[in-house]
Amino acid sequence: MKTSPRDSKASGGNAAFRIYTADSFGAAIKHYRKQAALSQAELAERSGLNRTYLSSLEQGKETEQLHRLVHVLKQLGLRMTVQKADW
Repeated sequence: MKTSPRDSKASGGNAAFRIYTADSFGAAIKHYRKQAALSQAELAERSGLNRTYLSSLEQGKETEQLHRLVHVLKQLGLRMTVQKADW
C-alpha cells in the first residue's frame, strides 16, 4: 500500500506522511529526499548509511528495527506522522 503525502493547511501546505508500514515509511523517505534534491548516495553518505540499505528502505523493505517500531505503535494504538521540520 503506497502512501502519498496529505496536505496540511495548518502547516503552510507542508506534506505529511502517516506511517503505518515499511512501505509508507519508504515513500516518505523517498519523497523528502527528492524534495531536498539529494541522490540516494548523497543522503546515505550524510546519514552514515550504505546506499543499498537506503534504497531498500525507500522500496518499502521492512527492517527488524522498523518492524518493531511499527509493532509497538500498533500495540499502543498510535500512529506516526513524518513531516518536514522547520528547524
